[in-house]
Amino acid sequence: MTRSGRLAAVVALIVVPLALWYWGRQNENVVVVYCAHDAVFAEGILQDFERRTRIKVAARFDTEATKSLGLVELLMRERDRPRCDVFWNNELLGTMDLAGRGVLAPYRGPGWEGMPAAHKDPDARWTGFAARFRVHIVNTTKLSIDDPRVTALAQPEVSGDLSRAAAAKPLYGTTLTHYAVWWQIWGADKLRNWHIRTRELGLRELNGNGAVKDAVAQGACDDGFTDTDDFFDAKDAGSPVAMRPVRLESGQTLCIPNTVALVNGARHEAAARKLIDFLLSPETELALARSKSRQVPLGAIAENQLPEEVRAMRRWVGESVPLTSFSKSRAECLAWLKSQ
Repeated sequence: MTRSGRLAAVVALIVVPLALWYWGRQNENVVVVYCAHDAVFAEGILQDFERRTRIKVAARFDTEATKSLGLVELLMRERDRPRCDVFWNNELLGTMDLAGRGVLAPYRGPGWEGMPAAHKDPDARWTGFAARFRVHIVNTTKLSIDDPRVTALAQPEVSGDLSRAAAAKPLYGTTLTHYAVWWQIWGADKLRNWHIRTRELGLRELNGNGAVKDAVAQGACDDGFTDTDDFFDAKDAGSPVAMRPVRLESGQTLCIPNTVALVNGARHEAAARKLIDFLLSPETELALARSKSRQVPLGAIAENQLPEEVRAMRRWVGESVPLTSFSKSRAECLAWLKSQ
């Protein structure tokens, strides 16, 4: 071997391991997040985490039209070779499905410890935080929020012209959760009949809760179903809108928390745990409560720290139906919806 060849070999023996070591160290300082929460609200939280910890967040967001279901199904496909470390979902039932299929790993961090038992998995595979609610939204130039036609849309027996009402496609997101609750409480046949009958009566089925909000805010529709964060988006824009919570026949509300979970086999587990702790912290819940989405904290945060609108909604948490009992109905309802 020539002198230059020997020198190259020595350099390779020294430089290559150093490069791999450095790359490995850099890679440990990254966390991969699949996030179904709206990027406009989630990005600021994730950037704050990066600033505080110097851990780089690689985030993959869902689309509005396939909210939560798209990422849930992606995590299922990647179960044997996970690419994701943390799943930040914008609802609960899809997260529970992943937990039941072994996709999520237990983590009993300080955030899990600090959340009420009603909003976390007893086996610590997921934890809820920062809730939204299913609501009726109306355009107040077209309809009063107290008009009986508003709440009549949420009854199993419907009639009349529904061409001025709207709902999101039920395959995805919180609308799928809404359907799963009705599937179990009303019974599968009544929910199927309601679905078919409302379309016959002209109900507009749109691509996501944001599209419903836009249709009502712009006066293309008089009322519809959406979530509280979408309602506040329309209200902040100056649209003539009002809301009231969707209530079951029992009077219970539909409180839909965000959830966060550690993915089983996460490649960056230490960083993942830090992010989970951050998302479940009082600081993050307070930031989401004070954001334009007005999400309602589930942890212990003093009322005087919250915006007035969030304080008004906080009592709805105690009036909500426990969603953990609807996992089976979600699977059955989703299978039926996919067959249509």
